[in-house]
Amino acid sequence: MDQDRLLSAMRRTLAIEAEGLKVLEDSLNGDAVKVVELIAGLKGRLICAGVGKSGHVARKIAATLASTGTPAQYVHPSEASHGDMGMITQHDGVLALSKSGETKELGDMIAYCRRFGVPLIAMTTGAQSSLAKGADHLLLLPNVPEACGETRAPTTSTTLQIALGDALAVALIEAKGFTAQDFGVFHPGGALGAALLSVENLMHRGDVLPLVSEDALMSEVLLVMSQKGFGCVGVLHADKTLGGIITDGDLRRHMGSDLLGLPAKAVMTANPTTVHPDILAASALRLMTAGTRKILQIFVVDDANRPQGLIHIHDLLRAGIS
Repeated sequence: MDQDRLLSAMRRTLAIEAEGLKVLEDSLNGDAVKVVELIAGLKGRLICAGVGKSGHVARKIAATLASTGTPAQYVHPSEASHGDMGMITQHDGVLALSKSGETKELGDMIAYCRRFGVPLIAMTTGAQSSLAKGADHLLLLPNVPEACGETRAPTTSTTLQIALGDALAVALIEAKGFTAQDFGVFHPGGALGAALLSVENLMHRGDVLPLVSEDALMSEVLLVMSQKGFGCVGVLHADKTLGGIITDGDLRRHMGSDLLGLPAKAVMTANPTTVHPDILAASALRLMTAGTRKILQIFVVDDANRPQGLIHIHDLLRAGIS
């Protein structure tokens, strides 16, 4: 095979699709904003529909929306004509995808939306198509060349559909204030789930926490440190807020014959680095390993600086945080 020819074909494909995406970007206007506002205000779900390649894209858009805080599902237009129309309620909206806008299988779905007042959004290149005319809102795709000009196989057009679906999803994330913590709830498994765990999901809490008062003698501190096994002790002020931390490094710096008779506040590192329970575990790991800093354990505190938990770097690594 001619490798240069094949590489040229792939680069040409990407260049054509990139140009199509630029045209799509420039064409976005207030109509797209109205669509985002409509979807954000739905009491039900966004039903995504399409046939063939547009159907595959519709499934992808529904999956992306559902995982980012916008309830959505895919309904096949042909199946809808044979009973699945009952999946669409008057609280829902419909996003129908068709490059030409003349996909005949969408006809019954368009009629159903008109009859029952279900908002219909068309994503098509056909501004005067049956789908566009039957829709309440139009997401008009630019009619740019397909990357495979000879066969006109759906390439650029499906890329634009996917990209516009992603744009809707990201805009809806911002409109709804959807957070990474919210995202993590829908992605509990695998590496992505691990990356989206919060500190609260992994921290040690309750009686296992190594805590002493600031007036406790170091003889007691060493006993607590040994019993709890975290390699550190949190030092509390009288009001139970965290005043400092004592680690192995602090012990080495204060090593001497009088160490056991010193109060904890004389040995502790004051105002230690802490984290809030709501921050991502990945953010805690970055904080613990930033620059030359090597923090092995970190206390988790509430808004009043009272210890709620403790997390060790090994806890993060075991959970697959990286």
